[in-house]
Amino acid sequence: MKATIWHNPACGTSRKTLAILQETPGVELTVVEYLVNPPSAEKLAALYQAAGMTPQQGLRLRGTDAEERGLPAADAAVVLAAMVAEPRLIERPLVETDKGVRLCRPQDKVFEIL
Repeated sequence: MKATIWHNPACGTSRKTLAILQETPGVELTVVEYLVNPPSAEKLAALYQAAGMTPQQGLRLRGTDAEERGLPAADAAVVLAAMVAEPRLIERPLVETDKGVRLCRPQDKVFEIL
């Protein structure tokens, strides 16, 4: 099974999710450090749609100025544009497999798509 993790190595939950993926037999893993290689707005929109969530639900609030900027109440296009411009606004980790996409907080959510 192919899997892609949109990863932040500074995040403990992201590291734990990555470890689960690395330890799962048969997983062909692609690791994307999204702070270095941010996804496009189109890719983010597709990931959130596949996960059954809105871009607002994928917005990282902790440690960001997202609330002060009014992003939780902004429309999807504004949120996606902000995430592309400042990838630290993307909550992590997002994992994509053939079985779907999950925002893996907590990290055990990854088992839903393995």
